[in-house]
Amino acid sequence: MIVNGHNGAGQQEPEAAAASIRDVGAAAGVSYQTVSRVINGRPNVSQETKDRVNAAIAELGYRPSRAARALAHGSDRVVTVLTSNTRLYGYAETLGGIEEAARAAGVQVAIRVLESDRPDDIATAVEGVSDPRAGAVIVLAFDRAGARALQALPANVRSSAAAESYLGRRTSSADSARWTWFDDILAAEHATQHLLDLGHRTVHHIAIPSTTSVGDRQRGWKRALEAAGASVPEVVRPRNWSMAGAHEAALELLLDPTVTAVLCGNDDQALGIMRAAHDRGLRIPDDLSVVGFDDVPAAAFLTPALTTVRFDFAALGRRAFELLGDGLDPAQVAAPALVVRESTGPARQDKDD
Repeated sequence: MIVNGHNGAGQQEPEAAAASIRDVGAAAGVSYQTVSRVINGRPNVSQETKDRVNAAIAELGYRPSRAARALAHGSDRVVTVLTSNTRLYGYAETLGGIEEAARAAGVQVAIRVLESDRPDDIATAVEGVSDPRAGAVIVLAFDRAGARALQALPANVRSSAAAESYLGRRTSSADSARWTWFDDILAAEHATQHLLDLGHRTVHHIAIPSTTSVGDRQRGWKRALEAAGASVPEVVRPRNWSMAGAHEAALELLLDPTVTAVLCGNDDQALGIMRAAHDRGLRIPDDLSVVGFDDVPAAAFLTPALTTVRFDFAALGRRAFELLGDGLDPAQVAAPALVVRESTGPARQDKDD
């Protein structure tokens, strides 16, 4: 899906997702905490409020999670999230979605940070959450540390994961840990094709760390280039996935005058590249087109506004929580959307020659 946007105005939304507890609260004119109290039969809610909330639930077709009920009425009321990061946008928003779903169920959320992807650190973290009596586990398997933790979880631990689709298909834990994902491959294909359609002869890619040596976004980028018969440049791998790391890598990349388009692994990298273009005296998008991933809140307010791929990370978190229930299969969350803003434009022909 491609969405046209300009500084946050006039943008269409991605495909509609299932109603959340916040949607119910907004429709009923109450907080989502109040919706939770109504769903769970808690006291101190007036009958008039209950009626409004129940009417909103019926109108929106909201369905409380089966995992919520199983955890809230079982012997354990805790979900532990294993993650290597709590501050990066995608991780933080996914955690927010998990917490939102858990709060609605009256379930507490604990966070255990993976110190690194070293075997001893993974073993220590997994051992700390592996008692089936201690509650359920959700793994944010967006990187190598998360992937290794997911693979190390014992089969008798109630668990789910938010993961790269490639990891979910290949992990040995796929049968015991239900997982949810975005189609990063298709999203990267669309973003790359957008740049090719603007006349860029090829698209360079600055990658983020992945669960494997080749991430889903890199797979989609390469597949689009090969399908178009375009050359496939060497992938740029910064020392880390920060703005500073991308800026450092881009300063070298942009010494090549044939580079006219860059697909970034996330929006932080895009910001680093945009600064490097400024430092090299290049104009965006006249000399260089840049596409990011994630659609962080600041993306629409940059100058120029950033073309990027929008994900509903909160929905991903809510789905990961729901998958802790029985009878639910692995599932993709609503398709990402390419939001076209001001950082992409037609290729300069004199740059491509």
